[in-house]
Amino acid sequence: MGRNEDVRFISSNIKIPPFPKYHPFPQLSALPFARHDFSFHLQRAKESIHRLAASFTRAWGRPNLLCSSSLAFTRPEQEQNPRRPQHTKEDEERVLISEVLIRSKDGEVLERTDLEAAAAGALKFSRPNSALTVREVQEDVHRIIDSGVFCSCMPVAVDTRDGIRLIFQVEPNQEFHGLICEGANVLPSKFLEDAFHDGYGKIVNIRHLDKIIKSINGWYIERGLFGMVSDVEILSGGILKLQVSEAEVNNINIRFLDRKTGEPTDGRTKTETILRQLTTKKGQVYSLLQGRRDVETILTMGIMEDVTIIPQPSSDGRKVDLVMNLVERPSGGFSAGGGISSGITNGPLSGLIGSFAYSHRNVFGRNQKLNLSLERGQIDSIFRINYSDPWIEGDDKRTSRTIMIQNSRTPGTLVHGGQQSGHSGLTIRCVTAGIEFSRPVRPQWSGTAGIIFQVTVIVIFLPCSGNPYDQMLISKLEGVYTGSNDYGSSMFSFNVEQGLPVHSEWLCFNRVSGHARQCLEVGPLRFLLSLSGGHVVGNFSPHEAFAIGGTNSVRGYEEGAVGSGRSYAVGSAEMSSRLVGPVEVVLFGDYGSDFGSGSTVPGDPAGARGKPGYGHGYGVGIRVDSPLGPLRLEYALNDKFARRFHFGVGLRN
Repeated sequence: MGRNEDVRFISSNIKIPPFPKYHPFPQLSALPFARHDFSFHLQRAKESIHRLAASFTRAWGRPNLLCSSSLAFTRPEQEQNPRRPQHTKEDEERVLISEVLIRSKDGEVLERTDLEAAAAGALKFSRPNSALTVREVQEDVHRIIDSGVFCSCMPVAVDTRDGIRLIFQVEPNQEFHGLICEGANVLPSKFLEDAFHDGYGKIVNIRHLDKIIKSINGWYIERGLFGMVSDVEILSGGILKLQVSEAEVNNINIRFLDRKTGEPTDGRTKTETILRQLTTKKGQVYSLLQGRRDVETILTMGIMEDVTIIPQPSSDGRKVDLVMNLVERPSGGFSAGGGISSGITNGPLSGLIGSFAYSHRNVFGRNQKLNLSLERGQIDSIFRINYSDPWIEGDDKRTSRTIMIQNSRTPGTLVHGGQQSGHSGLTIRCVTAGIEFSRPVRPQWSGTAGIIFQVTVIVIFLPCSGNPYDQMLISKLEGVYTGSNDYGSSMFSFNVEQGLPVHSEWLCFNRVSGHARQCLEVGPLRFLLSLSGGHVVGNFSPHEAFAIGGTNSVRGYEEGAVGSGRSYAVGSAEMSSRLVGPVEVVLFGDYGSDFGSGSTVPGDPAGARGKPGYGHGYGVGIRVDSPLGPLRLEYALNDKFARRFHFGVGLRN
């Protein structure tokens, strides 16, 4: 049987087959054999220096020569700098050395010439036919130990016929033949193998060992984990025993603080609602990075004003307790405001709308949200009830549920154009009710499925079905990919809607749409490319056609003035740069087309209004970040040489 086959890797936490490779250590300052044994051997070196001084005394007949040299050898922890001890005048007395030898601790010639060369190469002052002081001999002893190969070094002076022979008796470290690794629950065994793959069967080098220990501790630091090498011991047979300390999470305590005083108080949110959001669980090694993500997740819920996690020592010294301090936001209330409608109306108050809303963001203390809103303009009106549960109780897939009821009245100008003689007062009245379910599918991907019932009444124009109103039951499927929450990040979404002909008079159609966005930053400039498109198959109401043109489509045109099609595509390119503070300047260009599908829309509203079906625009704009979202003011010129200002609140769709 080969020599390596007798060695077995021993580990209580990491399972590795028998190996000609091996495993980790702690920092040099934490090595008991490096600190304790060095001090022990240093004490023996002190005794040897006494004998060395006595030999010098016999040789030179000076009874007090070098007797104080032993004062220089104190324990490293008692010295401010162990390599720079305080010296007396007698330390500087010099003695002529005729010969310098490297020997084993038993005084024999070393079997390995490389070890002898390593010790000799570490010497600075000790040379044959040189005059040395005790201080210089002491520094050479330190250099031999600091080479990392030897665990002890004792200088011995021998009085010979030719003069004083100085012998450095060294003891090499053991050869490495295996490892006992305890406490390493998350440290990959492959990392340990790679760290020691070239050291099996070689003399343990403390300096190299220190680098490995630092790399292991660095592995924990880079990942934000509470772990480090805490102890190393060399056992007989060249076995290294490594102790890794990993701080496991013991308890997670939720504590609510008052918004004004900062004192502990009773919270409205259920404890289990908070705990289920955390990826940090009891028994895991605590990770700062994971804790940071948990803080962001809790803040994203929208019900907390401030969140902090404080690690504290537990009763079990090997574990850590986490205290999560939470400051709740007000749960909800009433609000009112105003805005600008996308519709085109006449009169002194044209386009203005008022709004009134009530919201509660933490219903039953479970982060469930209720929103009631009413918007009213000269023609527009929308009443909406929205109830959402971001995580259905008992579901481990983080599925959310949204229930929506809406009653709206909007002008049909996007598809049917502005008010014409004989067509004044054109409005679209719609009652919608639906339920949707969403869940994360993969990292950065989310999916939504739902079903929506809708009843639509189109005043003036006949509905698609020929009845006074259209009814439809729609099933919905949506997928969204987001690189991050930043508007400039990559994004892709697709949406499929299917009209279900449950009743013979209900509309049956299939609508597919998608949107993609990609950002590229070059120095101070940011380039943003976006593309959206869609297609409808089957019977659908004219107002459901894709409207092209306007602030969120092709700028330079009025809303819906480019086309109203069964198919469409709109592409946009922007180049922006920050001017000062929250202000950005933007150059843009847009193009949109209905691919000639306008005439296939029931009633051909695009043809009746003379919409071209395609067009482009370009221009310049200013954007300002505000508490309401980005404020956009843009000036655009279209391909018909018409100029138009566009104002918007929020990001483009």
